[in-house]
Amino acid sequence: MQAFIPAPRNIPLILRLGIWISKRVTGKDMLPAKILAWYPKAAIGSGVLESLVAHKDRNLDERILKIVRIQASYAAACPFCIDMNSHQYEGKHISRDEMDALQGQKALEDVKTFSEREILAIQYATLISQTPLKFHPLFIENLKKHFNEREMVILASTAAQVNYWARLIQALGIPPAGFMDL
Repeated sequence: MQAFIPAPRNIPLILRLGIWISKRVTGKDMLPAKILAWYPKAAIGSGVLESLVAHKDRNLDERILKIVRIQASYAAACPFCIDMNSHQYEGKHISRDEMDALQGQKALEDVKTFSEREILAIQYATLISQTPLKFHPLFIENLKKHFNEREMVILASTAAQVNYWARLIQALGIPPAGFMDL
C-alpha cells in the first residue's frame, strides 16, 4: 500500500535533520515526515506540534495519556494512528482487556481496571474525535469534578493532536508504518 503521493526527491537539509530525528525516536522510517517536505512550513509546524505533545504531567501519567491517544486513534478511524499509538501499550500497563474496550469490542463499564478518571478521559477523547463536536453540560460538569483546568487542556490537546495527524495522514493516503508488526 502506497501513499497518494511520493516523498519529494530533494528534501531541504533542515527537514532531513527532522526526518533523521523522527527515525531515531520511533525506530521507523516516517513517511509522513518525508511527504510533508513538499511544503516545509507544514513539516516544521507539524514537527513542533509533535515535539511539544504531553507524554506525562504531574497528575496525568503516561498511562492515561497513552489511553487518550489510543482512544482518539480508534475514534478517528486512522490505521496509521492506531498502529503508532497502540504500539507497546503493555509498557504503559494497559491490559489486553482494556485494549478490547478501547477498540470498542467491550463496554467500558465491563472493564473494572479503568479508574473513573480514565473512563472520563476515554469518553472525552471520543467526543473530541467526533464531528460535529457536542459536549453535554452534565458531562463537562463531571469532567471538571475530576480534572483541573490544566489537565483538561492537556487531555483536549492530546486528543486534538491525534486528530490533526489522523486527518492529515488519511488525506495523504499514508499507510501504517508497521509498529504493531514487530
